[in-house]
Amino acid sequence: MANSEILHSKAVAVITGAGSGIGLAAALKYAKYGMSLYLADIDEEAIKAAVQKVKGVEGVGEVFGSKTDVSKVQDVVELRDKVLEEFGEIHILMANAGISRPTPAFSLNTPLNDLQDNWHSVLNTNFFGVLNVCQAFAPIMARQENASAVIVTGSKQGITCPPGNAGYNVSKAGVKTFTEQLAHELRNVPDSRCSAHLFVPGWVHTGLTGAKNGGPKPAGAWTPEQTVDYMVEKVFELGDFYVICPDNEASGVLDKARIQWNLDDILQNRPALSRWHPNYQARFDDFIAAKQGLSAAARSRSRGRRAPGSQESGFPTEADISRF
Repeated sequence: MANSEILHSKAVAVITGAGSGIGLAAALKYAKYGMSLYLADIDEEAIKAAVQKVKGVEGVGEVFGSKTDVSKVQDVVELRDKVLEEFGEIHILMANAGISRPTPAFSLNTPLNDLQDNWHSVLNTNFFGVLNVCQAFAPIMARQENASAVIVTGSKQGITCPPGNAGYNVSKAGVKTFTEQLAHELRNVPDSRCSAHLFVPGWVHTGLTGAKNGGPKPAGAWTPEQTVDYMVEKVFELGDFYVICPDNEASGVLDKARIQWNLDDILQNRPALSRWHPNYQARFDDFIAAKQGLSAAARSRSRGRRAPGSQESGFPTEADISRF
């Protein structure tokens, strides 16, 4: 997919979760191409501020904002209808809204109703929000004449599934599977020029990872702007479906090794989430070290220094790095 097909001044981008973080960074990026934008977020004040910020970009097209709860189908339908009324078509759809809540598989202490409320909140926004947005917009985009792209924000937690936040992992695993199906179905619509892409950020300094508290960006994290730049290159220049973003701590090699180990749990009939199983931690360390080309001595030092995925080595787990 060439840049000129979509990233141009006559194009329109719709972004959910656009009030801050990656969504806002994407809006500012597209604005630099002179595109028009429709920004949506559940936080009304945040979206108002985002619209004003994006309007300040030199050469930007028209910019609108909408308070939208993506977990509510009617909100999403109203957003779609507003976009079509203003612009008639959509060239970029970013299904980016997401939240995180404490969602263990079960709890010895949290009342069942409270635990289930958290689970439903996460699934309703992270999974059903994506479903609602894509099912409302994709039929329009699949039939329009001009090229378009649906970009869905996933997470490494939906691929490697680190323990500690089961509901979030489930929501993002569902997003991965749904987006794969969406890509397949779009390319099988006769004459469709709409593609789908799974955008998987690494460790990004956003509201979900501590930026909301005003703390400095950790050295290992990327900024939302870096992450969006990486995504734009992979989607619009290379046409990649899987956009797995590195960061300053986790290289592409490390990401691929972690993903491979997780998938091999099935092929080798290991225990679930064996990476975090005490009987497999040394093997995991050796596997990762070999993939990164470390010496046997370095592998031994690594085993003596840390448990896999712990903070002691300076490498955060996916649970730390993959919440947008």
